[in-house]
Amino acid sequence: MSQKEKQDIKHRFHYSSDTVIEKPFNWKQMLRLLAYMKPYSKSLLPLAIIMVLLTTAVRLIAPILIGKYTIDHAIANKDTNLLITLVVTIAGLYAINYVANIYRIKWTNMLGQNIIYDLRKHLFTHVQGLSHRFFDKRSAGSILVRILNDVNSLQELFTNGVINLLMDFVLLFGVIFILFGLSPKLTLAILIILPLMVLITTKLRRNIRRSWQTVRIKQSMLNSHLNESIQGIRVTQAFTQENENIEFFDGINNENFESWRVATQKNAMFRPFVEMTNAVGTAILIWFGAMLIQDNGLTVGVFVSFAFYLGMFWEPISRLGQVYNQLLVGMASSERIFEFIDEKPIVGEKEDAIHLTDMKGKVEFNKVEFSYDDSRKALKGISLTMEAGQTVALVGHTGSGKTTIANLISRFYDATSGEVRIDGIDIKELSLQSVRSQISVVLQDTFIFSGTIKDNIRFGRPDATDEEVIEAAKAVGAHQFIEKLINGYDTEVEERGNILSVGERQLLSFARALLADPKILILDEATASIDTETEVKIQQALKQLLKDRTAIIIAHRLSTIREADKIFVLDHGEIIEQGNHDELMKQQGEYFGLVRAQFKMLEAI
Repeated sequence: MSQKEKQDIKHRFHYSSDTVIEKPFNWKQMLRLLAYMKPYSKSLLPLAIIMVLLTTAVRLIAPILIGKYTIDHAIANKDTNLLITLVVTIAGLYAINYVANIYRIKWTNMLGQNIIYDLRKHLFTHVQGLSHRFFDKRSAGSILVRILNDVNSLQELFTNGVINLLMDFVLLFGVIFILFGLSPKLTLAILIILPLMVLITTKLRRNIRRSWQTVRIKQSMLNSHLNESIQGIRVTQAFTQENENIEFFDGINNENFESWRVATQKNAMFRPFVEMTNAVGTAILIWFGAMLIQDNGLTVGVFVSFAFYLGMFWEPISRLGQVYNQLLVGMASSERIFEFIDEKPIVGEKEDAIHLTDMKGKVEFNKVEFSYDDSRKALKGISLTMEAGQTVALVGHTGSGKTTIANLISRFYDATSGEVRIDGIDIKELSLQSVRSQISVVLQDTFIFSGTIKDNIRFGRPDATDEEVIEAAKAVGAHQFIEKLINGYDTEVEERGNILSVGERQLLSFARALLADPKILILDEATASIDTETEVKIQQALKQLLKDRTAIIIAHRLSTIREADKIFVLDHGEIIEQGNHDELMKQQGEYFGLVRAQFKMLEAI
C-alpha cells in the first residue's frame, strides 16, 4: 500500500496524534497520588519501611565489619576470638537481611496492590456517578484506557518505586556519610566526577521523559482503536472494510512499537553510563587509594571497606534513574486519571435532598428549555402535565425533543431553564437515587449484560425471587423463547446478548423494567425492533401492567399509542398539538398527517 493510500485511510478514520506537552515535574500532583498510601499508614506502610531500614542498616554495617575490623584488627593482630565473633556477627547480619528482604518484598507488594485496587475502585466509582454529558463527549475506549492502562502503569511505582526510593536515599546518604568518615580525601577524589554525571543524566532524563509521554499517547490511541474496532466489527465486515481497518491498526501498532523502542533505547543508555562512571570511580579508588596506603594515610582494611561502599554508592544512583522514569510514567498517567476524578457531575444532588419514598408519578414541565451544546435548543419553553397513572405518548419527527423530555424526567440532564416537577416537587430538590429507583427506562438499543438471562431480568431489582422473574417474563411474552434456550433462565449470555435476536433482547428489557415495579415507565422507541405479532402480545400485557403507573411512550410506530390517555405532538422542541388519538384525528393537523402517511406506507407494503 502506498503512502498516499495510508494517509487516505488515516483521514477516513479521523486519525489524529496528540502532541507531547513539555511540563515541569508536578510535585503537588505526585503528593496527591501518594495520598492513596494514607489508609495504610498504620499497617503495611510502616512495616515495609521498617524492613527497608533494617536491610539498609545491615548493608551499611557489613562492609565496615569485613574491611576495617576483620582485616585491620582480627587478621592483622591474629586475634582468633575476634575473628570468630566477627564472622558469626556478619553471618547473623546477612541472615537478618535475608529474612527482612523476604518481608520487605511481601509487604511492599501488598501495599502496592492495595493502593492500585483502591485507586481503580475510586476511579470507577467516580465515573459511575458522572452525568450523561461526560459520556457524550468521550469514547468508551478512552475511558477504558484510564481505568485499565493508566492505573496499571502506576503498579510498579507503588509496588517498588516509592519504597525503593526511600531505601536508595537512605543507602546513598548513609554511604556518603561513612565514606567521609573513612577517608575524606579519597571520597572527594572519587566524587569529583559526580557533577559531570549529574549534568549528563539531567539531559538524558529530559529526553527519557518526553519519550515515555509519547509511549502513553500511542498506547491510548492503540487501546481506543481496539475497543472501537471490536465494538464495530459488524459494520466493518458489512462494508468490507477489513483490509483498511487492518492497515490502520498496523499503522497505530507500528507507531506504538516505535515509541516503545525509542523510549527503552534511551532508557537503556542510563545504566551503562552509570556503570561507566562507576568504572572511572573504581580506577580513581585504586590509583589514589594505593598512594594513600603507601603514604600510610589509609589501611588495607579501610581500603577494602571503601571498595565495598563505592559499589554500593553507584547502585542507588542507577536505581534512582529507574525510579525517576517510573515517576515520569506515573506522572503522565496520574494527570489522565485525575482529569477524570476532577470531573464533577453536571447533575448534582443537594446535601439536604428530599428522599421521595412513595412516588405517585405526576410529572409537570413548566416553561422548560434545554440545550445539549449551548447553541441549538432541544426544548423551547415546554409546558405539559402528565397525571399519575396516565399513559402519555410523545410523537414527532426525529430531533423534535421526545427523548430529551424522557432524559429530563430521569434526570440524566438538568433543564437549562424552567422547572421539571414530580409529584409537585422540583426534581432538583429530590435525591437522584429516590428518583431513578422509581423510574424504569426501556430503550430501542437494549443493553444485555454478561451473565444469565435470570440475572439480566433481575438487574433492576436484585432481591426478586425466581418466581417473580418468571412472572415478569411471562407478562411481556418472553417466557416462551427463554424456555426454548439450552438452560432456560440460567442460560449464559455474553456482552450485549449476541446469542439473542434483537426482538428477544427487547423483550428481556421489558421484563427487566417491569420487574423493577417502577412508578414511572418510559418506553423510548421500545417496540421499534419487535415484529408485529410480538407487539400485539406486548400491547395486551401492557394494558394490565400499566395500571396505576405513569407510562411515557415515545414511538414512531403510531399504532402503539392509539390507547394513550394523552398524546403530545412535538416539532423542533415545541408542543404543537395535544389530546387523545380521536381528538387529534378530528383536528386533522400534524398528527393526522403522520397517521395517514404511515397508513399509506403500510398499504404500499
